[in-house]
Amino acid sequence: MNVLIDGWTLTQRNLLRLRHEPGTLLTIMLMPTVFVVLFGFVFGSAIGIPGSSNYREYMMPGMFVLGTGTALSSAMVGVAMDQSRGVMDRLRSMPTNRVSVPLGQSGAEALIGVYGLVVMMVYGLIVGWRAHNGIAQTMAGIGLVLLLRYTLAWVGTYLGLAIRNASTAANLAPLTLPLTMVSNAFVPTDGMPTWLRVICEWNPLSALATATRTLFGNPGTPGPDAAWPLTHPVTATLLWAGLLLVIFVPLSARRFARAGL
Repeated sequence: MNVLIDGWTLTQRNLLRLRHEPGTLLTIMLMPTVFVVLFGFVFGSAIGIPGSSNYREYMMPGMFVLGTGTALSSAMVGVAMDQSRGVMDRLRSMPTNRVSVPLGQSGAEALIGVYGLVVMMVYGLIVGWRAHNGIAQTMAGIGLVLLLRYTLAWVGTYLGLAIRNASTAANLAPLTLPLTMVSNAFVPTDGMPTWLRVICEWNPLSALATATRTLFGNPGTPGPDAAWPLTHPVTATLLWAGLLLVIFVPLSARRFARAGL
């Protein structure tokens, strides 16, 4: 219980920090505009989706996935900055469970993700995206997006603890973008070279994109020859989330405890 209490306290601490960094919330609000216009109206006119002429309905779940992927870079940079400022050393000297600090970082990223997802969904509604399968499946899709964001925040937390240097983390942050690009977030995998298609179809973000399209009733149903994660996307997303949490929760806790040594 103390772990949860300490984790919630540190989650609040990370959220309160946003009061002094209003640019973060402003970026979350404005960047989706750029991507929606770029992919929906510039690139989208040249991209065909089998069985549908509405690319923007295919695109929006990919946008939700793009927002999910930012949790990795955001957590990585945030934790590395705290390391550079000595915040982690002060927290390490306190009588808190070693899981509490990374738990607070990942919890804050999940809650920030709620705000970002709401903003993105509003933009989606403006450009014509709709969820067609009812409130239960819509909420299930939203839950999967937030679950994987929370999971990737743990990955980013571990990387931030490992890197320690804020400048290095900031320079590496853009390298997380290919994680989204090498997926089916914005284009189907059918026309890709075999080697690239295999990578894309086994990308956890491809499973999430396909799962949300299925739950929201949007176009983009994979073909019968697609890899297992795309033919069972909800199950695959849950398995990916569970696997990554099993790996990175203990790694993050251990790294936090040993970072000062």
